Amino acid sequence: MNAEIIAAGSELLTPARLDTNSLFLTARLNDLGIEVAAKAVVGDDVDRLSATIRDAMARSEVVLVSGGLGPTEDDVTREAAARALGRGLHFRQDICDAIEARFARMNRRMSEINRRQAYVIDGAEVLPNPNGTAPGLWIEEGARVIALLPGPPAELKPMFESECLPRLRRIAPPAVIRTLCYRVAGMPESDLDQLISPVYRQYSNPVTTILAAPGDIQIHLRARCGAEAEAEKLLEEVGRRIEERLGDKIYSRRGEPLEEVVGRRLRETGSTLSVAESCTGGMLAERITSVPGNSDYFIGGFLVYTNQMKTRILSVDPALLERHGAVSEAVAEAMACGARERTGSTFALSVTGVAGPAGGTEAKPVGTVVIGLAGPQQVRSWRSRFLGGRDRVRALSVQTALDLLRRALA
Repeated sequence: MNAEIIAAGSELLTPARLDTNSLFLTARLNDLGIEVAAKAVVGDDVDRLSATIRDAMARSEVVLVSGGLGPTEDDVTREAAARALGRGLHFRQDICDAIEARFARMNRRMSEINRRQAYVIDGAEVLPNPNGTAPGLWIEEGARVIALLPGPPAELKPMFESECLPRLRRIAPPAVIRTLCYRVAGMPESDLDQLISPVYRQYSNPVTTILAAPGDIQIHLRARCGAEAEAEKLLEEVGRRIEERLGDKIYSRRGEPLEEVVGRRLRETGSTLSVAESCTGGMLAERITSVPGNSDYFIGGFLVYTNQMKTRILSVDPALLERHGAVSEAVAEAMACGARERTGSTFALSVTGVAGPAGGTEAKPVGTVVIGLAGPQQVRSWRSRFLGGRDRVRALSVQTALDLLRRALA
């Protein structure tokens, strides 16, 4: 069984608002084994919204529409759905009375325009909304259903849980959707796909999706089967073959970010960490401290952008800076050692580089980054050249530093 989700509201077409309802609805539909085949965001235009609903119902068995059930003129979801279904609207005095009573409980008088929320599409079931004034609607059209839900998440989520889920469970065929999410660091998307495409192309189920971000690739496997054991068996079969090809480049099999994986390993080994940053401006520390409970292993960090600060705070020898320059293996290692000595941490990471857009030379062009790692057994450094703008260079620097620490902790 397939579903489509339509978010109604012109505000969702602006950069200031994000449709988060569809993420919640997708997760809950997948729990029932219902695949979300398409999503759409449509402005407050009754003709366009009506056409979108009509097209969705021609393709999918379940259509969920969120938003546009308010009392104002730009709330056109009822009218659009009625037009798409070729049905009329009728006024329900009991709904109007309930809305008026809600206002009275807040010591407010109901505005006349709120009467619009008491109109119901012919043949629809009313979905009560104890958290707001806009009731939802459930409409069955042959073997297909459409549900109209309020836009505010605090109203949509409880309504979907209490009213829509029980109805969907009755009509959804037995099916489960299970997912497996690998995360990979340290290789380009094209190289990864060349390695694993001979595996996943042999399967139409599970479906494989590859998502790429700077220094981080996600591999999503989605198995849709009649029983959970069957889905898990498929995921295990395909996943095992992918793992054989990618090896230790896989840093997560549960979809968690790299900083969480590193943090967990630091905690497991009883290790601590400090950082020294020269070109990333605190981005490395921010990633590490974004994980709850990071104070178990993260001691602190240093921002040292000038040679004077590197010397004064981290005791980097001025002769090293003079001889090799700030962006060098020798200085990256000295920064890491200085951070480790100053904090007493088990490990220390350092980053120094030319993030751009200016500052590069022929020997050290923009994108040149050196990462240092000091630990109980050794001090090491790695030089890389990252292409792209300043933000991308800095993001890749942080991701690479975390992955180098992960490998050291393995």
